[in-house]
Amino acid sequence: MAVIAVGGIQHETNVFGPYPASFEVFAARDEWPPLCRGERMLEEVDGMNLPVTGAIERLRELGHQIVPLLWCSATPSAQVTEDAFERISAMFLETLSTTPVDAVLLDLHGAMVCEHRPDGDGELLRRIRTVVGDAVPIAACLDLHANVSELMVAEASLLEIYRTYPHVDMSDSGARTADLLDLLLRHGRARFPAVAVRRTDFLIPPVFGCTLVDPARAIYQHLRDLVQDEVAGLSLACGFPLSDVHEAGPVLIAYGFDALAVEKAADDLLGDIERRESEFKGRLYDVEEAVSEAIRLSGPAVGPVILADSQDNPGGGGSGDTTEILRELVRRGAQQALVGVINDAEAAAQAHQAGVGEVMNISLGGKSGLPGNEPFAAEFRVLALSDGRFHASGPMLAGAEMDFGLTALLETGGVRIAVGSRAIQTMDQSMFRHLGIEPCEQRIIALKSSVHFRNDFQHFATAVLSVIAPGPVSVDLTSVPFSDSRLRRLAQKGIKPAFDG
Repeated sequence: MAVIAVGGIQHETNVFGPYPASFEVFAARDEWPPLCRGERMLEEVDGMNLPVTGAIERLRELGHQIVPLLWCSATPSAQVTEDAFERISAMFLETLSTTPVDAVLLDLHGAMVCEHRPDGDGELLRRIRTVVGDAVPIAACLDLHANVSELMVAEASLLEIYRTYPHVDMSDSGARTADLLDLLLRHGRARFPAVAVRRTDFLIPPVFGCTLVDPARAIYQHLRDLVQDEVAGLSLACGFPLSDVHEAGPVLIAYGFDALAVEKAADDLLGDIERRESEFKGRLYDVEEAVSEAIRLSGPAVGPVILADSQDNPGGGGSGDTTEILRELVRRGAQQALVGVINDAEAAAQAHQAGVGEVMNISLGGKSGLPGNEPFAAEFRVLALSDGRFHASGPMLAGAEMDFGLTALLETGGVRIAVGSRAIQTMDQSMFRHLGIEPCEQRIIALKSSVHFRNDFQHFATAVLSVIAPGPVSVDLTSVPFSDSRLRRLAQKGIKPAFDG
């Protein structure tokens, strides 16, 4: 039995987003638990689809003793403030400096950029390594969109990465990380003797990296097939270019006990990825085209057409308050259409003040100050109200306790709009159902999400259309004003998304 410290901090940074991640954001509950330490952490994450949860459950099955550190997350946004990072990292170090441990297992995102440190995850690993020493194994489970840096590879004994997007395997990935850490401990090692790292010379727009379809589906299946015998671990991070850091982009990393086998597995997988570079593309629609096509395809005898509002996805750093798709749906007279969840605390409060059944003239959304994002002024009827607290039901969130703040269901014309008080990606049907509306009964649904919605919506959809509307989660990387010269070069050699088939 080993004594293993377990904790985590999750943040995916889009430096082009409108808001930073303050300590208060990490401390609050959203779709995930608030900042929690010690025994409370164990209670908050219990039963959830999180890497830290899967790791704890697996380590206990293996007979190890858990020392809970802390766990926290913040919805993707602009940089993590210096205050937030320093306060949270100090909490990690406080426990580790006073509690002897045999190993450390961390649940990190891998794409955290701080105001004062471009590689927040690597810096946290470095600080923890300084405290526990070189003889203590440090394992980290990372998001599929991690930007794996040289510092992260150097300071961690092993890095394991999700294999699905939507991320339905977060808990499973935490369990795999625990198994690899246990393997090191059983061999009496602080690190694997063989490590291979490979980087691609191109970027993958996240919206085209969904593992439910090729090429990502085939690549990750190949990855699974290569993990055997002397290759103990093999992971691929597709990267998150909008972090705008030098080491952003796809990285694969292999671990094992035989150098030749590890190097061969890494080369095989890299070759597969490079051969498929041209396949990471897809059909995109502008707003007018998307709404027109959705109206054409929708009907009472078929499932809803889903419009993915990819560039205003809070899960990638969007504000969740743009209104262009809503405006076009109303203009075109769309019926049985549903939009959400729009982030507008002021409008939600006005609806609560007005009451169910009342009509109010308000300006909805468009308050984040993003270029091209204007409020939508109209007459809205209040259909339902909620305190925004409910339990998620879909595969990815798996019973998570949600908190949208004050929430309302509004209607104008034939369009219904779910309005919340926080920017949270719309990826679970419960986000509408708690307001009394059933998503599968609609003709058109416009979602503030890029890909994660597919885990709970795709199975009943007639079609899914990815829409280019205002927002900082840019799908066309050739148009992003990267400050890093390497990213500018890779983006410009990339494939411009197709708008016409």
